[in-house]
Amino acid sequence: MTVSSATAPSLFPPAQGQALVDLGPALDVALLGAFVALLCAAGVGWRGRQQGLRGWAAWQRVLTVATLFLTLDLVVFGAFTRLTDSGLGCPDWPGCYGETSPWQAHDEISAAHAALPSGPVSLRKAWIEMGHRYLATGVGALITLLTVRAWWGRHQPGALSPWWATATLGWVCAQGAFGAFTVTFKLQPLIVTGHLLGAMLGVALLTAQVRRMAQRTADVSALAMPLGARWRRLGWALMALLGLQLALGAWVSSNYAVLACTEWPMCQGQWWPEMELGPAFTLWRPLGQDGAGGYLSLPALTAIHMAHRLMAIVVVLALLAYGLALRRQQVVVREAGWLCGLTALQVLTGLSNVVLGWPLAAALLHTLGAALMVACLTRILVPAPALIASAHQGGRAPRQGAPWHKVART
Repeated sequence: MTVSSATAPSLFPPAQGQALVDLGPALDVALLGAFVALLCAAGVGWRGRQQGLRGWAAWQRVLTVATLFLTLDLVVFGAFTRLTDSGLGCPDWPGCYGETSPWQAHDEISAAHAALPSGPVSLRKAWIEMGHRYLATGVGALITLLTVRAWWGRHQPGALSPWWATATLGWVCAQGAFGAFTVTFKLQPLIVTGHLLGAMLGVALLTAQVRRMAQRTADVSALAMPLGARWRRLGWALMALLGLQLALGAWVSSNYAVLACTEWPMCQGQWWPEMELGPAFTLWRPLGQDGAGGYLSLPALTAIHMAHRLMAIVVVLALLAYGLALRRQQVVVREAGWLCGLTALQVLTGLSNVVLGWPLAAALLHTLGAALMVACLTRILVPAPALIASAHQGGRAPRQGAPWHKVART
């Protein structure tokens, strides 16, 4: 079996003489992204005034929550772009055939589609790809706004350190570079995998900021006990394990290996089908190729699929055990329940991808579920300030300045 246009997009868009990077429309694309950010900020501002928000600390939190929400949307939209084979819908970056929108590049897109109807270029795919870029630019503009305002208001009471926003700005710039590389390297699997993992890192980074700003003025009696040092160490080990599984899942998706096995729990009618590990995990190679000039074979695609499937068993059991243990310990009970629920959702959507032939809805839910799991585990591991104050609610308060991890040892 070889990778064909039925399982992966064509690698050679018919754009003779088209530069891969054309910065001509960069300013216009940036302005469109700023407009998206402005709409979001206006919505947040209207909602904040309705709630009577006062002070930069309160506004900083709601703006960060809005940015996190848009980032989750961007993760799902990126998955939609990949799953609809729209990653090369515009074969250059950051515009489309040197234009700001597919509408302006209609003639070029129509000619490319007529030359290769089964290829990656069509008007629909171009709009999907550019929609993803507009939203990504909007997220970047929001993060830039947050960074500038965080430094301006860094001395105001309750404000989060501006270095958080600065680190997020560095992250979004790196993600933008990976987005450009995704196009210029023609969906190279390692680049696509790195781009997806970077998106998950952004979700974790923004979630941590929301967590650090949470519950500063809330009723602390409603909060659970913070994690003890032992549970926190286990949680970070679990986060590393989840990161490995996310990398394997991204590798499956970027190599279009989901349908290498179309049954469960067996694969191709066998418990241990034929696999080729060498070509499967040759990291730097073009899409659909094995690194030696040939096409990626079915045994190689099977190895990619089975690695993700087998690791999923380990990760699912570890996540469920950790979540249930936290619930029994009455530690971050709500987040532990969400972690167990999201793990079950991932199992369900993962199985649906295999046995139902990779339906778009299940694949998108699988990506969203992965991002939410990262956010949930981040909330568990990053303590909210009020958790420290509430650790001994109803008993002796912790001494002033006591480290949070010494407040409640479990």
